[in-house]
Amino acid sequence: MKSSFDPFKQHQLVIPKVRRVSPARLLVWLRAGWLDLRANPIPSLAYGLLFGINGDLILLASLRHPHLFSVAISGFFLVAPLLAAGLYELSRRHAAGERPIFIESLQAFRRNGLAIAFFGLLLALLALLWERTSAMIFSLFGDSSGLDIGLFMAQILASGEQTGFFIAWLTLGAILALLTFALSVVSVPLMLDRDDDVINAMLTSLQAFAANPGTLLLWAVCLVALTLLGFATLLFGLVVIMPILGHASWHAYRDLVE
Repeated sequence: MKSSFDPFKQHQLVIPKVRRVSPARLLVWLRAGWLDLRANPIPSLAYGLLFGINGDLILLASLRHPHLFSVAISGFFLVAPLLAAGLYELSRRHAAGERPIFIESLQAFRRNGLAIAFFGLLLALLALLWERTSAMIFSLFGDSSGLDIGLFMAQILASGEQTGFFIAWLTLGAILALLTFALSVVSVPLMLDRDDDVINAMLTSLQAFAANPGTLLLWAVCLVALTLLGFATLLFGLVVIMPILGHASWHAYRDLVE
């Protein structure tokens, strides 16, 4: 294992080349993710179980607090690329002909650990920014304490008085989500695979997004749709969905970056 005390690794701007890929590759990534899950079922499903249980606990605790509930759901998408690092490591080792166990996959957080931790801090700051922004906008909707999230949203839409603020909140959330996706689509896999620094990883991710906007926007929609499907099952569907998406994201990285 390489060690470093500098998340920027005395930064030199050496961005890997990125490829242009067809939207048809999305099905290839998902199939490869499924095959990785089948090849490493126990450690992969262990990660899925952790996602499902912890997500349920967070959502149940915020169910009567619409502001926190919405932040918990959106925050999940913000930090998911980092939380899936163990799944990337499983795919990386499987491609090398290994059959890693769950404990071995945790080494993902030690490989280039400082750079990954710095990227995690950036994601946490983005999540905090979104939480504070949501808190301010929700305060304009009135007191929501103790209200069910579905009832609260129905009241806002039915009244029509705060529709503008609600649309502004959704727009800001979409912009932040798109920025986070563009920064992270290949960042964590790149840091794991090539021991790269944070800046190179994020710039490579932005370049991959710029070279494949249609394909990666479609991939983002696919990720969100399948994740929401998991949420619809009280997150227990994520036990299987998250490992597939995590493994598939690794294969997306291998396709996008030479």
